[in-house]
Amino acid sequence: METNKTTYKSIDLFAGIGGIRLGFERAFGDKIDTVYVSEWDEYAQKTYKENFKDNFDIAGDITQVDEKDIPDFDICLAGFPCQAFSMAGKRMGFDDDYKGMCRGTLFQDVVRICEYHKPKVIFCENVKGLTNHDKGRTFKIIKNAFEQIGYTVYSKVLNSKDFGVPQNRERIYIVAFRKDIESTGFKFPDGNESDTCIQDIMEKEPVSVKYYLSTVYIDTLVKHKARHEAKGNGFGYEIRDLKGQAGAIVCGGMGRERNLIVDTRLKDFTPVTHIKGEVNRDGIRRMTPREWARLQGFPDTYKLSLADTHLYKQFGNSVTVNVIEAIANEIKKVLDQA
Repeated sequence: METNKTTYKSIDLFAGIGGIRLGFERAFGDKIDTVYVSEWDEYAQKTYKENFKDNFDIAGDITQVDEKDIPDFDICLAGFPCQAFSMAGKRMGFDDDYKGMCRGTLFQDVVRICEYHKPKVIFCENVKGLTNHDKGRTFKIIKNAFEQIGYTVYSKVLNSKDFGVPQNRERIYIVAFRKDIESTGFKFPDGNESDTCIQDIMEKEPVSVKYYLSTVYIDTLVKHKARHEAKGNGFGYEIRDLKGQAGAIVCGGMGRERNLIVDTRLKDFTPVTHIKGEVNRDGIRRMTPREWARLQGFPDTYKLSLADTHLYKQFGNSVTVNVIEAIANEIKKVLDQA
């Protein structure tokens, strides 16, 4: 009975807006206590602080943090940056340079911190492209790094659409248990909730006219898509079936035009922003940040107060909370028996 009373201490690295933490808190309830958070993006920090009330400050650049200054912890949560390995990016991997920082090697800071603290479990999430980057060598290096510091590594690609959200989003999940913990019983969850559709997550009330595309912009999108199709590329805007699922919302908040929907509830077509042409009468609009939040499994109680541009970026960079919660439940089973 004593093991069930254990409170696990966790740290949240590359925390973004807290999606991984939220999933673990759903699974562990009051049996998890976040003792350290690191996130270098100032706008992500603002959204994080608005939704999580900690009695410590969020640390910035993790590469500048001495591992000895981090409190002891049992669980490391680390959604290390995906852009270096993403199909949507240049896929530079360990050679990726962004603002003087190598995003591809930031996982080494996870290794450095965990080698010193030896937590019970390390949890990482990344893009599916990580698994085949550089013919699989990159992923092998990452797995080997965790094994060399004393961990048994499990990994699996899961799709968000199987976990109760209407988003076709494949990601690789890595779970590493310290080798003295009996983890052979660990298994990734089987997602079996794939019947949720876009209609289920749409705003209940008509949304602002600002989300509706102008006729001139739609014409630009049509021409852009035609140019790419002529070259044999699949790029371009896409209007999603409300009874279907969205494509992956992606790093940086790009891809809004890949997830357009038709919503004919708008009655007042007077623009509230400067647009070319007029508001289209076919009901074609972008999804709202709240709808993107729902695509990622964030509850409606999650506060969204920043400008839309920041919110789209944050949710595109975030994780699907439902998937994290399902994996965290399986991790908890192993830890509670250890």
